[in-house]
Amino acid sequence: MNDDLLTLLKQVDTPTVCNAIEVVEGKRGFDQFTRGTMLSSAPEEGAIVGYARTAKISAIAPPSEAPEVIKARRMDYYRHMASGPRPAIAVVEDVDGDDAIGAYWGEINTTIHKGFGLNGALTNGVMRDLGDLPEGFPVIAGSIGPSHGFVHVKEIATPVTIFGLTINDGDFVHADRHGALVVPAQHMGKLEAGVRKLLETERIILDAAKGNDFDFAKFEEAWAKFEASRT
Repeated sequence: MNDDLLTLLKQVDTPTVCNAIEVVEGKRGFDQFTRGTMLSSAPEEGAIVGYARTAKISAIAPPSEAPEVIKARRMDYYRHMASGPRPAIAVVEDVDGDDAIGAYWGEINTTIHKGFGLNGALTNGVMRDLGDLPEGFPVIAGSIGPSHGFVHVKEIATPVTIFGLTINDGDFVHADRHGALVVPAQHMGKLEAGVRKLLETERIILDAAKGNDFDFAKFEEAWAKFEASRT
């Protein structure tokens, strides 16, 4: 991971990265992003960026497997989260889906994951302890709730689905209060240039629109420059 790219990606929001990928591809139609409204525990902290460390959990009912199996898998889960390439984020699917009730992401669990060197968590499930979560570890979640239910780990390092987006262990993810996306591996080398070009071209319109003398003529002039800069 290029340090300059990582720094840049932490400074921009997920919609900007969506648009930048289309700049890299030279067309509209990029679709590796979440659908629906997600919640951020710390929207002021911006985006979480990194390689996905994936898992699946359930909490709506007690586990049917033997307690020793559940405990061993839990330790295997934490071992997985503590290892692997960095930067990284935890990407955990709650297989209870719309019926999810177990807040896996509370003060203790987020603090553990932050201690492992992860940058944040992405889940379709539940978070809690808002106001007590550690700084520097945003959780992008599907809902907020008070209880952990019967939460237990079901799978580790398998593909997960978060709000319609399939994420594989090791995929590079960018997420914030808008949702999340997976950066195609073949675009990583061109993404920094794509983001910078996007920001540069957007300034043409934004600077004109914020001017005191902005009118249709100024818009038409700026739009022509904007269109020319995209070719």
